[in-house]
Amino acid sequence: MSMTDIFNITMMQGFAGLSLFSVLLLMGLGLAIIFGQMGVINMAHGEFMTIGAYTIYLMSTLTEAYAPGLIAAYFPVAIVMAFLVAFAFGWLAEWALIRHLYKRPLDTLLATWGLSLAMQQTFRSVFGAREVSPTLPEWLLGSWAPAEGLDIPINGLFVMIVTLIVTGLVMLALYRSSWGLKVRATVANRPMANAVGINTKRTDRLTFAIGCGIAGIAGAAFTTIGSTGPTSGSLYIVDAFLVVTFGGAASLLGTVASAFGIAQTQSIAEFFISGSMAKVLTLLLIVIILMIRPQGLFAAKIRK
Repeated sequence: MSMTDIFNITMMQGFAGLSLFSVLLLMGLGLAIIFGQMGVINMAHGEFMTIGAYTIYLMSTLTEAYAPGLIAAYFPVAIVMAFLVAFAFGWLAEWALIRHLYKRPLDTLLATWGLSLAMQQTFRSVFGAREVSPTLPEWLLGSWAPAEGLDIPINGLFVMIVTLIVTGLVMLALYRSSWGLKVRATVANRPMANAVGINTKRTDRLTFAIGCGIAGIAGAAFTTIGSTGPTSGSLYIVDAFLVVTFGGAASLLGTVASAFGIAQTQSIAEFFISGSMAKVLTLLLIVIILMIRPQGLFAAKIRK
């Protein structure tokens, strides 16, 4: 095997990892907002991703049944619907459950774990135990070949573009919107935020719902690389928490860097060694780095 072949294979594995990077980043962004900004350990975060994936499947099924001529254009609309549906369920979950458990991280862990099991059973009852896949538009299929022997999947490029747009919007919202100002004020000093007229309970609910909505977009991205089942989201919850912890719990920039590093390391290593060993190698590297830098790659600056 020539050096050119090795380079092309490495590049293709790297681009194949873009889809995994997109899912991990979107999951990590939602968790970084909920866990990093609010201190809530949401073990049901993967199920909100599954809600987004099933929304894409339902939109695909309805479009094929009632408007087959729009099958080429439904996917961007379905991504927006995935966000809105997951947002709505997140809003409901915060109102019914999470708001009673703030400042009790162990209780939120146990309660949201129970919520995740209940949601998985609901998915089985509504959609069945078998995995399903939406019909993707033709423009999402195939690959782009910028050079001979180098094929880049189009769906990976599209999902990466969507991910970059969502990441940019989240950062813009956190630092340039009234909601972001209220979130940062609440995180910095909740009693003082209440004293100046910020409705912190409403801010908490909106923040949790937005984090769940971003997980719904992650589910939309997931449908381009795999089929959806009742437990699809739970397969990514550990990786999503690794992304947030490794990058720094309160750092969105750290979340981006962490998701990219984990996805690329795992994807490239999978070609040269088995999938399970690639996972072990990735986890081993994370553990070693966290032993050296336990606060994560990008620790939040705290004024002393």
